[in-house]
Amino acid sequence: MPPPPPRAGKYFTHIVVLIQENRSFDNLFATFPGADGATRGKMKVLEGSKYVDKWTTLRPHALLMRTDLNHCHAAFVTAYDGGKMDGFNLEHTNVCGAGQPAGTLPYQYVDPSQIRPYWELAQQYVLADHTFQTQGSGSFIAHQDLIRGGTEINSSESLIDNPTAPPWGCDAPTNTVTSLITTEGKYLKNQGPFPCLSYPTLRDLLDGAQLPWKYYAPAVGQSIAGDLFNPFDAISAVRNGPEWATNQTSPETKIFRDVANDSLPCVAWVVPDYANSDHPGNQSDTGPSWVAQVVNAIGESPSWKTTAIVIVWDDWGGLYDHEAPPFLDEQGGLGFRIPMLVVSPYAKAGYVSHARYEFGSIVRFIEDNWRLGRLGTTDVRSADFVHDFFDFTQHRKFVPIRSEYSRPYFLDRAPSNRAVDDE
Repeated sequence: MPPPPPRAGKYFTHIVVLIQENRSFDNLFATFPGADGATRGKMKVLEGSKYVDKWTTLRPHALLMRTDLNHCHAAFVTAYDGGKMDGFNLEHTNVCGAGQPAGTLPYQYVDPSQIRPYWELAQQYVLADHTFQTQGSGSFIAHQDLIRGGTEINSSESLIDNPTAPPWGCDAPTNTVTSLITTEGKYLKNQGPFPCLSYPTLRDLLDGAQLPWKYYAPAVGQSIAGDLFNPFDAISAVRNGPEWATNQTSPETKIFRDVANDSLPCVAWVVPDYANSDHPGNQSDTGPSWVAQVVNAIGESPSWKTTAIVIVWDDWGGLYDHEAPPFLDEQGGLGFRIPMLVVSPYAKAGYVSHARYEFGSIVRFIEDNWRLGRLGTTDVRSADFVHDFFDFTQHRKFVPIRSEYSRPYFLDRAPSNRAVDDE
């Protein structure tokens, strides 16, 4: 049976969520005019038998980073340090603390010339400088939050951090388990369930309203690329049902085909191959061009006039940010700030929003656009950004975003066959 046709919502017919990897707000937009960025940061330094705070200058740096940083929950707690935001130097490199102390490595920001597409998007559209992760954790949790707004598995426990083995989902080895955080903030390492979950997501609301959706991601199973980055692999009703063949779409470059064929679904999530992500340690600088080319494809298509594109980074990647999360909740969040860009013919031009948002705000945006109701997670508390970001009295003509790498480059490039995130 063919999918139902897209249906116009209250504001848009299509909402596209482009997800990038592992960058804090200060790391990408420290010096963006009008934004709440910083070029100095606090470090917690041991002097004698006591730790003292010292200021250090954030160094301008290339986008390409050769070392990955810890960004699991323990690293979040260390860096946050009770709201002092001074423990980033005490994080470690590599997977969940297995490497060396990070030292000054987190204290850098990307030279704007290295991420020109992101700055052009911010200059033309909306940049939100107080968007926070739902939870202080890594990519497995962040991608669940972006399809659901939270990871509660019962009234007292939520998933946190990564499953014990890849793939992160129903295809994992049978002895794979997850970790939990309780409503009292207790961390239960490896005491959670197998990562094949039955809780409702936006998929349930969209299916209930007969609205088409797709998740564009690297292939699961052909290589480990995508196995760690597709949240619907962990949703049993999708992975073990017919929608795995219809709504989970690989490779991720099929987004270009669907845009060109004017068959963009109502809701699309799009994640890159590891090589085209902004993940520290991936030895690549193609991430900004990847995002630009997806935006350009939509902007130059008939869908432009009815589409909103939300560009977001899934977690802070261990990199410094000066702004403390405004509160902590029973799920181990809010986490640290990440950048959010919103692109649309109705997006306010060159607008920097200082209002507080979180991943639940994106979930709420989708819910409200098609009057889907609530999942009952952080979508309930999250702020609505529609009237902040958009001016529906205007309809702006699309201006292509310049980028170093072209669309054919991504269409012709062989998959990296590497995990997008192993943390």
